[in-house]
Amino acid sequence: MRCPKCGHLGDKVVDSRSVRSGGAIRRRRACLNCGHRFTTYEEILRASLRVIKRDGRHEELDRQKLLNGVGRACEKRPISVQEIEILVDGVLQEIEAEYEREVPSTAIGKKVMDRLERLDEVAYVRFASVYRRFRDVSQFVSEVEGLIARE
Repeated sequence: MRCPKCGHLGDKVVDSRSVRSGGAIRRRRACLNCGHRFTTYEEILRASLRVIKRDGRHEELDRQKLLNGVGRACEKRPISVQEIEILVDGVLQEIEAEYEREVPSTAIGKKVMDRLERLDEVAYVRFASVYRRFRDVSQFVSEVEGLIARE
């Protein structure tokens, strides 16, 4: 691994630990030339899934984009970054088990909403308002009333 500070190729692993529920390994490394410490992550590369968007476009499934969307729905809520990552990892595992090459964006949104509803109702409604493209307040109120009725 090339040192980000001096560019030397020699390093030693100082610490390793499993992260993302065993989905990746975090390694702390020290450069053998300058002693600079840096972190790397190692994870399994899977065959990439393509998302079929509502308008028919195709794009790569992007974990970071999914994390950002769920993160925005969870802003200012008592939900940790770790809980968000667990939710996203669970959705991705389900999708990878069910789909081989392409997955409809609607399937991803449905899985996220199912998990968010159990995690936090406010985050669920926020995500649903974007996912379902609420056009006015009445659609928003209808979703909240449906949520209350399910309780």
